[in-house]
Amino acid sequence: MRIAVAATAPFGADVLERLAAQHEISCLLTRPDAPQGRGRKIAAPPAKVVAVGLGIPVLQPERPDAGLDLDAPTVVVCAYGLLIPEPMLAGRLWLNVHPSLLPRWRGAAPVERAILAGDAETGVTIHETVKELDAGPIAAQERFPIGPEDDAGAVFEHSAVVAAQLLEAVLAEPSPVFVPQAGDGATYADKIAPADRILDLERPADELVRQVRALSPHIGARAELHGRPVTVWRARVGETGAFEPVELQPDGGKRMDAAAWLRGLR
Repeated sequence: MRIAVAATAPFGADVLERLAAQHEISCLLTRPDAPQGRGRKIAAPPAKVVAVGLGIPVLQPERPDAGLDLDAPTVVVCAYGLLIPEPMLAGRLWLNVHPSLLPRWRGAAPVERAILAGDAETGVTIHETVKELDAGPIAAQERFPIGPEDDAGAVFEHSAVVAAQLLEAVLAEPSPVFVPQAGDGATYADKIAPADRILDLERPADELVRQVRALSPHIGARAELHGRPVTVWRARVGETGAFEPVELQPDGGKRMDAAAWLRGLR
């Protein structure tokens, strides 16, 4: 099948690569190159890197509009990050890939918020893109457990596999059947803010570990340990019930074993 893809973030890049193995991708609609990292150097979004490597044409408007030629009857949207204006939604099928069990965790950070909340499970929903945020009728949905040691990276990876499988089934249907989302039970996954990164070491250890898992490996939880600012990438609840960093990164340094870092301080 010939489809277009709208994607920007790593999750979208993963789904794009999986779709390209099975379908003809007419083009990638993605966000413009932007400053990234400490050096703030201009870099391509992850989905563009995948598309270029596969020889897929790339469109990078500041704002998408109805004048864009996507050259496909169906568009798969996955972690694109920009609003699709209503005039663009007319005339073709837009399928949105959302890594949560909609209507739970609509919005920008569904994986992170699910882990932070201690959800035992999450999933992937394929729904029609509509004007309202992640509120379109559902074509397919599959749930899976969040393991006790799963971080956001593991959940995103599992979600990409499930998303590709669900899309295969939906795209194979001549006319997908959509079921309206439930009218109640909607929750919203706000974008991760700087305050969400700060580890309050007075809080229960299990909550702190969930916070670390939710922000790893792409954002990072922040703390001051032994008077030094660090980013904590992995942690656990110790035998005494206390919060124990396992892997961290001192400011200006590299990721390292927390025990080795502590020995270095001594």
